[in-house]
Amino acid sequence: MLMSTLSVREAVYYSAQLQLPETVPAAKKRAHAERVIREMGLSDAMDTRIGGRITKGISGGQRKRLTICIEMLTRPRLLFLDEPTSGLDSAASYHVMSHIARIAAREGMTVVAAVHQPSSDVFELFHSLCLLAYGRTVFFGEAAHATEFFTQTGFPCPNLRNPSDHFLRTINKDFDEKFVKSSKATRKTAAEAIDILTQAYQSPAYSEKTVSKIAEMKQINVFKRERMSGHYGVAEFVISNTLSATPYLALIAVIPGAMLYYLTGLTKGTDHFAYFVITLCMCTLLVESIMMIIAALVPDFLMGIIVGAGVQGVLMLNGGFFRLPHELPKPVWKYPFYYISFHKYAVQGLYKNEFMGLTFPSDQLVQANTTISGIQVLQEKLEVEMGYSKWVDILILFGMMVIYRMIFFAVVKIGEEVRPKMRKMRRK
Repeated sequence: MLMSTLSVREAVYYSAQLQLPETVPAAKKRAHAERVIREMGLSDAMDTRIGGRITKGISGGQRKRLTICIEMLTRPRLLFLDEPTSGLDSAASYHVMSHIARIAAREGMTVVAAVHQPSSDVFELFHSLCLLAYGRTVFFGEAAHATEFFTQTGFPCPNLRNPSDHFLRTINKDFDEKFVKSSKATRKTAAEAIDILTQAYQSPAYSEKTVSKIAEMKQINVFKRERMSGHYGVAEFVISNTLSATPYLALIAVIPGAMLYYLTGLTKGTDHFAYFVITLCMCTLLVESIMMIIAALVPDFLMGIIVGAGVQGVLMLNGGFFRLPHELPKPVWKYPFYYISFHKYAVQGLYKNEFMGLTFPSDQLVQANTTISGIQVLQEKLEVEMGYSKWVDILILFGMMVIYRMIFFAVVKIGEEVRPKMRKMRRK
């Protein structure tokens, strides 16, 4: 996504400031950004606004090249391009793709591009080619071998014709009333051609040639686009995620909390309600922190949900709500789970917020005209620790949230260092 109010120069400068290391001086960042802009042929549009639906700006082809500029700033090891030549004429397409190919060869980059009907000059720049027809793989291998593959399967490329045009014309069945020429049969429909090519590609004689390439591709672990491009580090993500999530979590704590608080008839008062909402907000932040750690450790989405629900269930059972503290088995359940469960401090804080300052009539059959204080209920019936105030419980919850975020930071940082070493060990 590009901001329509920025100029081409400003957009690339802004991205360079974010992506390039802080050790690089600002002057070098600006020089590097201008060099990349020139390489993509955008010198004449440097001071033109990007524009959008409302304001007029650069053309679609220039917008495509600007996006490539931003991606090329850090010279990433793996670069994905979705139709980089769309909106460009044949000359511009060739210059853009040839420049990308030169940089890729010089910097040791791998470029994966989806290109629709490239010109013959652009097609010659490809090292590997993957042809797909309606979800089926027709060919995957070296681009130089594609023409030979089509010839062997009975669909030779005519002389003086662009190979990519021939390939697409052969496997396009949108106009299947027309026929494609075949050396083995006079005329065949595109659907028949796709079946023949697919069977030939999947045959043992040819599939062995592509097994090694497919195995190499499966070993590539693609990180998220922003992290891989170097837009920000782990610390920036943790801090920004916390700051951006807090207002939303506070909102979903206030609205349901207000309905629940007054419908159930809890103690009235602004201070009591504020404490109730703060506790809910801290609990949601803690749950999010725990799930972030689990997501970093368990990459599978479904398994992450299962593990997260299990962890939350264990912590909840030991929070002192379902079973009083003295009823919990001491090994494991009380020590340490009872004390590391954030539910313990949330529940005890809410108990103190509700019962302190209240009095209740006692059992008149035992002793007449006596009352029981809220503190007695907390100490004797609910076994709440009264050595500190309810606000200390909030501070403990806040401290636990900070610790969980630090654990998430450590898990991600250690994972980034350990995974490459593990891959090298597996290759050996």
